[in-house]
Amino acid sequence: MTAQDTRLTETILENQYATLYFHTDTKIVHHVFHQQIGGEEFRRVLNAGVELMKARAATKWLSDDRNNGVLSPEDTDWSMQEWFPRSKAAGWQFWALVVPADMMARLNLKEFVDSYYEQGLRIMVFTETEDAMQWLAAL
Repeated sequence: MTAQDTRLTETILENQYATLYFHTDTKIVHHVFHQQIGGEEFRRVLNAGVELMKARAATKWLSDDRNNGVLSPEDTDWSMQEWFPRSKAAGWQFWALVVPADMMARLNLKEFVDSYYEQGLRIMVFTETEDAMQWLAAL
């Protein structure tokens, strides 16, 4: 991030597993997974993002999942059955997903992309964060 970007970016949560940002100028919720994440840490990041969407009337989310792997069946089920309906109700409309290089992790994410798209989310998949940010900012 440049110095200008950091003025417009709030760090909401940060630990060894993930960082959650809010870009105040574009109203983008943005998480970066630093390593494989799951369970309580995974849920903490996503739940904090939903609360951000509600509090800031945000509709855009950038997921930088390049350093994550395949989610557990429990996290997958939680994401689809509990978290997604709450995030959609909070106003989520646009998702920019930066995918990992690992093919199994990409295949795992395809399940989410297909399901969320069918439920009305507009989604674009990227390999670089900058491209994802540009797409969301232009909406």
